[in-house]
Amino acid sequence: MEWSEKNEGSIPGGRGGEGGGGGGDVVYCSENAKREKLNSTLAALLDDPILSDVPKKPSLSDVDTLISLELGSAMRISVLKLDSTSFDVVVMNSATVKDLKLCIKKKVTEMEQSQMGHRHISWKHVWANYCLLYQNEKLLNESAVLQDFGICNNSQVQFIPFITATLNKKHTKRKKHHFFHGLNKLS
Repeated sequence: MEWSEKNEGSIPGGRGGEGGGGGGDVVYCSENAKREKLNSTLAALLDDPILSDVPKKPSLSDVDTLISLELGSAMRISVLKLDSTSFDVVVMNSATVKDLKLCIKKKVTEMEQSQMGHRHISWKHVWANYCLLYQNEKLLNESAVLQDFGICNNSQVQFIPFITATLNKKHTKRKKHHFFHGLNKLS
């Protein structure tokens, strides 16, 4: 009894255990109100043209990378697509070709989601048929550091057609040809 008498004033809705837990609803409502206010404030901030490079739903790593860009420990790289349009990605100064590919994948996925809704891109197919090029040098070694190629802030890389199977001297046949040849043999 002594504990509930001392803490009676500190628990919303009266004594603990009585009143069906009404005090929890007050805390829940105030958390929702805080969350809504935070979301509206973030939305207003993200509409500011100065923050146009921040994604609409930024993750902690997105914000951290953009802060690193401002501090000079990250670089912005422009990626030129085959249709002559481009987009920018931000990677750390110590990034590898693999890190750049992951950033490209993330950026393209975000752009596709915002424009067309859910759409699946086979990145295995993309990287098997295209590669990145910087100043006539193909970025094929995924563990190579970007700065070893001379890539720095505001550099531009581009997609070019490239079949990786030619590196292994293998000739790959498309599976659908096998399928249709099999149908012809049955008839």
